[in-house]
Amino acid sequence: MPQPQFVWQLPDWPRFSVREAAVAVPLKEARLAQGRVTGKAQALGLEAVGSAAGEIWVAEAVATASIEGEKLDLDAVRSSVARRLGLPAPPKVRHARDVEGLLDVMQDAVARHGQPLTKERLFAWQAALFQTGRSGLVEIRTGGWRTRREPMRIVSGPVGREKVHYEAPPAGAVPGLMAEFLRWFEGPAAKGTDALVRAAIAHLWFETVHPFEDGNGRVGRAIVDLALARDAGVSTPLYRMSSRLAANRRQYYEELERAQRGTLDATPWVAWFLGQFGIACRESEETVDRSLAKARFLARLAGVSLSDRQRKVVNALLDAGPGGFVGGLSAGKYQNLASTSRQTASRDLADLVEKGVLRVTGQLKGTRYHVAVPEWR
Repeated sequence: MPQPQFVWQLPDWPRFSVREAAVAVPLKEARLAQGRVTGKAQALGLEAVGSAAGEIWVAEAVATASIEGEKLDLDAVRSSVARRLGLPAPPKVRHARDVEGLLDVMQDAVARHGQPLTKERLFAWQAALFQTGRSGLVEIRTGGWRTRREPMRIVSGPVGREKVHYEAPPAGAVPGLMAEFLRWFEGPAAKGTDALVRAAIAHLWFETVHPFEDGNGRVGRAIVDLALARDAGVSTPLYRMSSRLAANRRQYYEELERAQRGTLDATPWVAWFLGQFGIACRESEETVDRSLAKARFLARLAGVSLSDRQRKVVNALLDAGPGGFVGGLSAGKYQNLASTSRQTASRDLADLVEKGVLRVTGQLKGTRYHVAVPEWR
């Protein structure tokens, strides 16, 4: 009898197990990191951290798409997220169908985290990602489980010399496997497991079944978002998990493949996932802190008399974050941004420094200007 290559071929599939003692430390560290960012956000309220929530949501949307090799229109993402959060939106940005569909999925997963996860909900998510019924130029099945007889494989490499990283269960088994997954996700067995561990197992389980013709990665990460939001009781994207996975994309795929080709002991995968989640929470906390510092600075700036040119450049620096522009703001960059003369740029910059809006480093040709947010030094 041939040796099983994948976990779904094992006799006890899908009874994943986790050795609690082996994940105790990463789970504790992840919980501490989660508690800090969640507690801070809840204490301050959505209004105070609105721009941070927007920044996180934008980054998460771009990241979850980039993991699949797709590049979203950043301005369209920012505009749509701002509109959904009731924040000032950039003017005259066209709505992109792929952006709106992905953000609809992400918003539904988090804002309606208390609603049951059903096959109809998953169908709606996947259909929202492919509103034309195509993935690129290829027509695909949307709003339903995959039905093609050909094996669903994850491959890499040139045509003719592909490397098969994973092969999913046959399409005929998908409806039953997904019914079992959904019963587990909403049932007492899953709810008796720590929610972070549950999120890790849910992602592995869903990606192992790979139930759709396309969009499995994005839907699988939306399931993680739902599980995390349900655990914390938050209704706005707060954790930079997809951003973390995108930054660690190669290892993310390697860890998934290792778990899908291993045994039903999911401990190594869960430990890795918890470690990534802890880092994601720390990055989210930094985003919240940065956003609050920016808000305090803008409140002080409201009483400072500035020209439209000056406000445009200062806002660009604030949007760029603590590092500002690459190489810092020079007089030449100010001149280009403000569409003004060199002489006017020099006067504007000197005025901004005198009013405490900008600080200066370097001298002569190396003179650079930085927004004077104290926490960003």
